[in-house]
Amino acid sequence: MRACNLMGAIGLLITLQIAVVQAADVAQPVPPFAVPLAADGVQRATITLDSYSYTPNHVIVEAGKPVELTLTSVTTITPHNFIIKELSVEQDVSAGKTVVIKFTPTQTGTFPIYCDKRLWPLPSHRDKGMEGKLEVK
Repeated sequence: MRACNLMGAIGLLITLQIAVVQAADVAQPVPPFAVPLAADGVQRATITLDSYSYTPNHVIVEAGKPVELTLTSVTTITPHNFIIKELSVEQDVSAGKTVVIKFTPTQTGTFPIYCDKRLWPLPSHRDKGMEGKLEVK
């Protein structure tokens, strides 16, 4: 009888441990980041490029005003890129490097941001979740 109780307790502990690990893996939603307008009329923000993510991954800017994004890669080996195809924005960012891009969105809407890098035959970084959106109001 004691052996059954002990086995049941061990099973419960293992189940709880698995549940805690799985809960830690679930990404918490991050609110959109409204890029502030500086005194000089430029909207500036920093976006971090990590293994397969952008932070923040939802950026809001105003149409007709210049945007300056500082793209900082925190990976040590893997290069990435930053693409907003509909706005003709495409920038490579080497591992561990920082690049500044400038553009002025003229059309409103929500545009996908993604990284299309891949190591054949593996899925692209976008397929692994490296995407976000630029919302232009």
